[in-house]
Amino acid sequence: MGLDIVTRDIQNGAQAEVSGIKAEADAKVSEILNEARDGQKKMLGDSLAQTEEDLKNLRQQVISSANLDVKRIRLNKRKELLEQVYNKAYESIKSMPASKNEKLLKVLIDEHQDEGVRIYSTKDSEPIVKKLSSLSYTGNIDTLGGIILENEDRTIRLDFTYDSILKNVYERSLKQISDILYG
Repeated sequence: MGLDIVTRDIQNGAQAEVSGIKAEADAKVSEILNEARDGQKKMLGDSLAQTEEDLKNLRQQVISSANLDVKRIRLNKRKELLEQVYNKAYESIKSMPASKNEKLLKVLIDEHQDEGVRIYSTKDSEPIVKKLSSLSYTGNIDTLGGIILENEDRTIRLDFTYDSILKNVYERSLKQISDILYG
């Protein structure tokens, strides 16, 4: 019976050692699984934070882009309306009665005649300009109306055509016109 006791002691010792190794392995497995879960949670948290940051940036980009589009559309509409104002003024000048045209030509000639020796006008205004001015009538110009004056050696040309006056007044008054239309 002594051998049975020794064998049993060896088996019990081996069983205890196996149980210890198994418990140690289970603890190690549990530790590795906990570390993996913690790592996975951290990765998921980091990924979620990065996704939220990306969404925030994308949202800001979309809002900025939409604001730029709105500004561009608004500016294009304003430009369109200002062009309509210019075109209406142009059409008003174009359809101006002859009597009003003569009065304007008289004012232009009286104020600027001394600045040139030659004068140009539209074909329609030629008789009026010849009657109102003592300058040498040089020819016709293609314009809404008004006059062009030239010096003796033709190096200086003064443009008093309705087209250029309208354009200059419009450009100088663009801010005022815009303020009146849009506040």
